[in-house]
Amino acid sequence: MTDAALSPAAPAAPARPASSANLAAGVRITEIDMLRGLVIVLMALDHVRDYFHAGAFTFNPLDPEQTTPWLYVTRWITHLCAPAFVFLAGVSAYLQFAKGKTAPKLSAFLLTRGLWLIVLEATVLSFGWSFGFPYVLFLQVIWAIGWSMIALAALVWLPRMAVLIIGLTIVAGHNLLDPINARDLGQFALLWTFLHDGGPIFIGQQPIGLIAYPALPWIGVIAAGYGMGALFTREPARRDRTIFLLGIAMLAAFFVLRWFMAYGDPQFATGPEAVARDWREQTSIGAALMVFFDVQKYPPSLQFLLATLGVVFVLWPLLARLRGPIASVLSTFGAVPFFFYVLHIYLVHLLSIAANAVAGHPTAGLFNYMLNVFTAPQLFHGVGFSLPWVYVAWIVVLALLYPACRWWQALKARRRDWWLSYL
Repeated sequence: MTDAALSPAAPAAPARPASSANLAAGVRITEIDMLRGLVIVLMALDHVRDYFHAGAFTFNPLDPEQTTPWLYVTRWITHLCAPAFVFLAGVSAYLQFAKGKTAPKLSAFLLTRGLWLIVLEATVLSFGWSFGFPYVLFLQVIWAIGWSMIALAALVWLPRMAVLIIGLTIVAGHNLLDPINARDLGQFALLWTFLHDGGPIFIGQQPIGLIAYPALPWIGVIAAGYGMGALFTREPARRDRTIFLLGIAMLAAFFVLRWFMAYGDPQFATGPEAVARDWREQTSIGAALMVFFDVQKYPPSLQFLLATLGVVFVLWPLLARLRGPIASVLSTFGAVPFFFYVLHIYLVHLLSIAANAVAGHPTAGLFNYMLNVFTAPQLFHGVGFSLPWVYVAWIVVLALLYPACRWWQALKARRRDWWLSYL
């Protein structure tokens, strides 16, 4: 059979696209859980760095003039997280289809879950980042996944290959839109900020939110994940080899584009970590390497996605061979990623306040954190710790979260309540 989607109005046709790949209901691909576990562990490291590292409040960790190699790598490796999460959200949606979920049911689930994630990002999670009222809306990866799921709810009615083409076209082509600036669009500025540019949202002169993850590029990533979902249902050895080779191809494309400073990354990067430099103009090899790999995440450029997803794809076959306690821990975290995500935001923030208070550091800036980042950066002077302590705090966070995640994983395994699929 083909992957072509049949119209839901067609007589005598099932309300789902035909598929050449089918999975038994309840079957999990453990490598997906391990990959999700790995990237959420790295994401926790990034957020611990945000709240614990002294430099997090004063300079960009990717700036070669201010960073160190260890700090640079600590920040850069966490770039893998968002692309992997959004891509795997698309793969997981396809796997639900492959297990027998019809197009109407899959579309309805993606729509309602997407809306649910957006609401949680704007409420529970934004408050967790801030700890204060009125808090600034911090709209990032969960926001991006939410809107991407809503878009995918419409796309799943199309043939899988059509979804793949749409996704790859957005990923490869959205940098053509870089010359369009939200500030030049008048009444449509907010719409373009939401779709492509990202950035702060104001009411008058008052910041009320930050769209860190504009929707359009991430819709491309989730659509690409859905379109490539059939690959993940293949025989493991063939699947792993194909994924690895795709990763090598993506990294090769990244190196070619980056070497020639060609298409796929704005010449003058924007966003909270923008360092608008040409790597060829650097006076040292170390600085040149740092600038070479400092591609734009906000919004994610083509080069950024090639580099990060390329690394993720290359790592896949290594994870497929991983066994023992590390594999078990990663699988546990990866089986309950949203539960982990919500808990770790609150836990990291609370531990940061406690650790700084015990150390005699000022803590006022850590209450209503996001608003203070905008309006009172002086409150962060003297806050934070050296990088080794960041890693200690990260290990503590993971150790505290593991029992809770094990409990939640077991609960989801023995119960089939509908609401558990939204968590």
